[in-house]
Amino acid sequence: MDILENLKKYFGYDSFRKGQEELIENILDGKDVLGVLPTGGGKSICYQLPALIKDGICLVISPLISLMKDQVDSLIENGIDAAFINSSQDIETYTKTLREIKNNKIKILYISPERLENEFFINFIKDLNISFIAVDEAHCISQWGHDFRPSYKIIPQIYDLFDRKIQIAAFTATATSSVREDIIKNLKLDNPFVKVTGFDRENLFFEVKKPKDKLAFISTYLKDKKDMSGIIYASTRKRVESCYKYLKKLSYQVTYYHAGLSDKEKRKIKKILFMIGKI
Repeated sequence: MDILENLKKYFGYDSFRKGQEELIENILDGKDVLGVLPTGGGKSICYQLPALIKDGICLVISPLISLMKDQVDSLIENGIDAAFINSSQDIETYTKTLREIKNNKIKILYISPERLENEFFINFIKDLNISFIAVDEAHCISQWGHDFRPSYKIIPQIYDLFDRKIQIAAFTATATSSVREDIIKNLKLDNPFVKVTGFDRENLFFEVKKPKDKLAFISTYLKDKKDMSGIIYASTRKRVESCYKYLKKLSYQVTYYHAGLSDKEKRKIKKILFMIGKI
């Protein structure tokens, strides 16, 4: 079965997006890679698909709990054996996940870079058959990047745990030439295949308005776009909920989302509303 057939089998797509196939082929060939693809450009599939084809378990390093949870939920919905380990889990769930990994029931495991500081976890993974390590949001390792995160510097420190060279696949949506050089240097990528497809999102543009009454402006703006969906960002949870209540009274199909919601509420919003396009 070739990679296009695997793409169809696991993800239901008939073709690759720009840059995906080349990155996947190089990962399958055992090469280190650096992929710079725009948000929405399909970065995740670039490491998820080869992880499913290659023997062993793929370790994915991701900076945000919400991001790794969304990725794992999506993979599980596609019938893929994936899991995450993070600080939000209780000991029972954590132990169950470790047991599934040990029994080779997990193909893709998401962790935060801070997890690599945990001595127990380090001792646990050094005996695993790791196919490769995928580093998501790789610009976080660069001091030139806009989201520099010191914990990413831990990643190269685990390479020596293994009795063989560990393959690294790094991905980001935004990286200048300086940041790309930093990523390659700091992650110690070995003669990597680098693919940059660009950052331009032609469907997006910025326009600045300064209305005296923001809620009234939003209401007027939405009247002309009744058949369209959108996202309204606010600076605080309180303002998010205030905007939600205002639009709800005007009979708009609207919901709100912020870090203060319970896991149950978040799942309800993402699965029932966002995923099936009711807002």
